[in-house]
Amino acid sequence: MRREGSIDVLIADDHTILRETLKQTLELEPDICVVATAGDARATVTSAEALRPDVVVLDVEMPGDGVVRTTKHIHRVSPRSRVIVLSMYDDPVLVQELIAHGVRGYLLKSVGREELVQAIRGVCADAERVVLSVSRESLMMSRRPRAGKLSERELSVLSLAAQGLSNAQIGTRLMIAEGTVKRHLRNIFTKLDATSRLDAVNKAMAASLLTL
Repeated sequence: MRREGSIDVLIADDHTILRETLKQTLELEPDICVVATAGDARATVTSAEALRPDVVVLDVEMPGDGVVRTTKHIHRVSPRSRVIVLSMYDDPVLVQELIAHGVRGYLLKSVGREELVQAIRGVCADAERVVLSVSRESLMMSRRPRAGKLSERELSVLSLAAQGLSNAQIGTRLMIAEGTVKRHLRNIFTKLDATSRLDAVNKAMAASLLTL
């Protein structure tokens, strides 16, 4: 139930236990009210449109649209909502992309309760504040212009994708998790400003980054 003068928060995470834990944690604060929880991207956007929360605490990976597209949809239906992303990944490219799309916070899931609470209060108190809880490398890279150069691992992933392998097959070939393959592809798309695998391959070849 909403309380007058409180910071209204929507929690979005596809793990029920984490959603409930976050809800219980935040509701210990007298100035924070959790108005709803959501377990996938569509439900998150629907709740944001209906409730117009002050803050959306958004898991970086949920069923449905990716975190960037979900953030865009949230801002479209509830322009005043501040989005704080919670992530397991200290990913400088993703941090940079999300900041470019108006995310107000990027926190690793290893942060403590007080740090999350302060981030929520901070982005509400200061319209210009962006709260980051990441490594020094990610912080420095998030301040740099985007680079088009791909890492060796990204080139390996893109080369296999160009051969028509699925994410699972690429993961097996490179001995990495399928989720890691998806993150590499997302980073590749961001660096090359690509919209699909084929677009990424074509742009990489045009830039002499990839040969087949």
